Amino acid sequence: MKKVLFVCVENSCRSQMAEGFVRLFGGGIFESYSAGSKPSGKVDHMAVEVMKEAGIDISSQKSKGFNDLSVKEFDMVITLGCGDVCPFVPAKEHIEWKIDDPKGKDIDFFRIVRDQIKDRVKRLAESTTHNERGR
Repeated sequence: MKKVLFVCVENSCRSQMAEGFVRLFGGGIFESYSAGSKPSGKVDHMAVEVMKEAGIDISSQKSKGFNDLSVKEFDMVITLGCGDVCPFVPAKEHIEWKIDDPKGKDIDFFRIVRDQIKDRVKRLAESTTHNERGR
């Protein structure tokens, strides 16, 4: 399985949602992790709520920094719109998903962000599966 790390600033919204969607779409393909450059220490309650609407429970996930990760080497690092605030993490592949931070926004904005992340994770899983079959 490919080790993928999702990174955002606080590891409380976007990267947590991405980690949750990997369990749905990337089971057997990816081993998923998330971290933040300035972790908040908790997963945003609105992120938990909109993911629950999508049938995914992220309430037991924890906001963490890079030093808290048990794994230090990744096949893929995906940053979620944090730009220069995200430190460089060594990986075979780096991808930037420019997705707005929903922190402090209303529930509808969280839903938009959730759906953007869902679509990207789903496409990532599909393309990785297709590429693996082609080898």
